[in-house]
Amino acid sequence: MSEETNQGQGDDLKDKAKKMAGEASEKANEFADDVKESAKEFSESAKEEWNKVTNSTDNKKMLAGLLAIFLGSLGIHKFILGYQKEGIIMLVVGVVGWFLCGIPSMLVWAVGVIEGIIYLTKSDEEFYNTYQAGRKPWF
Repeated sequence: MSEETNQGQGDDLKDKAKKMAGEASEKANEFADDVKESAKEFSESAKEEWNKVTNSTDNKKMLAGLLAIFLGSLGIHKFILGYQKEGIIMLVVGVVGWFLCGIPSMLVWAVGVIEGIIYLTKSDEEFYNTYQAGRKPWF
C-alpha cells in the first residue's frame, strides 16, 4: 500500500509539475507579447520623434539661411542655431563696426551672406549633421 501511495503521490506531483510548466509557458508567452507590443510602441514613438527632428531642421535651415542673408551682420542666424558666443561676436562686431566706419560691419555681413548661401545649398540631412548635431559654428 505504501508503494501505491508513493506512486499515486508521484503521479500527482508529475501532474502538478506539468500544470505549473503549462502556466509558466503561458505567462512567458504573455510576457513576450507584452515586450513585443512595448517595443513596437517605442519604435513608433522613435519614428515620430525622428520625423519631428527632421521636419524642424528644414524649418531651422530655411530660417537660419534667410536670416543670415538679410541680417547677417547682426548674427541672428547664429542664435537660431544655438551658437550664442558666435552670435554675440557677430552682433558686437556688426554694431560697433557700423558706428566706427562700416567696414567691419560689411565684413560680418559678407560672412553672414556666405553662411546663408551655404546653409540653403546643403541638403536637410547634411545641414542637420553639420550645424545642429555636429555643432560646427563657422562656415
